[in-house]
Amino acid sequence: MIIESTLRPENALSRTTVNAGDHYIGTVKQGQTLRILDLEGNQAADTLFFSADDTAERYSAMDTVREQGAVYLTAGSKLISSEGRTMLTLTADTCGRHDTLGGACASESNTVRYDLEKRHMHSCRDNWMQAIANHPEYGLSKRDITHNINFFMNVPVTADGGLTFEDGISAPGKYVEMVAEMDVIVLISNCPQLNNPCNGYNPTPIELLIWG
Repeated sequence: MIIESTLRPENALSRTTVNAGDHYIGTVKQGQTLRILDLEGNQAADTLFFSADDTAERYSAMDTVREQGAVYLTAGSKLISSEGRTMLTLTADTCGRHDTLGGACASESNTVRYDLEKRHMHSCRDNWMQAIANHPEYGLSKRDITHNINFFMNVPVTADGGLTFEDGISAPGKYVEMVAEMDVIVLISNCPQLNNPCNGYNPTPIELLIWG
C-alpha cells in the first residue's frame, strides 16, 4: 500500500548516509520515526531489530508473517517481536512491498548458490559481524543474528512455493518509514550482493532519517 509521509527531511533529528555495502547500528527511541531512503534505487537494506531493554527480544519473521497474514510488508504492517509484542509500525511506504523470506547473503550461501569462488565476497552477515564487533556497547553477538527484513528487495514466491530474486521494484527517492513502539536497536547491512539482481548488481548508498 503506497502512503506518502508528511514528515520533512529538514526537520529530522539525524540524517545518516550508509555507503554502498556498508553497515549501520543505532538506537531508535519509542515514539521516534525511522525512514530508510533508497537514494539511487534498486538497493536492498537487510535489517534486524532488537529490544534496547533486552536484546533477547528481537524481530521475529515467523510471528510477523503470522500476525499480518502476509509474507510482504508495507504501510500498516506491524513488526512483531519474539515475545509477541509490536516493535515498530510501518506508517509510510512509497515502494509498496518489502521481503520477509529471502534472508541475508553470507559467504556460505554465496558459495552454495553461485560458485566456490564467490566465498570470499563481502556479505550482509559480514557487515553485521563487523557492526557488533565495532560496537560492543549494544551487547550483541553472532548468536543474535537471526532472520531479517529485506527492505526494497523483490523476492517473489513462485507457484510451487519457491523463491526467486528479481529486479527491485524500488526507484531513486523511494522510502519506507516506521514508528518505534519501544526502544529498539537497528542493525542494517546495506547489501553488497553482486551475484543477483536484488540491487541491480551495483550496490548504492541509502540514507537513514530519524524524527522525534
